[in-house]
Amino acid sequence: MTDQAALNQALLAAHRADDGVALVALYTQAGDLAEARGDVNAACFFLTHAYIFALEAGAEAASELNGRLADHGREVRQAF
Repeated sequence: MTDQAALNQALLAAHRADDGVALVALYTQAGDLAEARGDVNAACFFLTHAYIFALEAGAEAASELNGRLADHGREVRQAF
């Protein structure tokens, strides 16, 4: 999904459904899109959300998200 409006709608639906797994994927996708645009601040905003939901869900993606945030100086690299 690369249409920003569709991504926003999917994020809202995932929040309404309290679907943590979907929120990890969708916020990661939003971060990827922002990073591709060269907007590191927006990318880190979305990736931080993805990271928090990944931690809450116990998702394996937490390690990768932590690394990406650490690469941008936004988080301390953790050992998972």
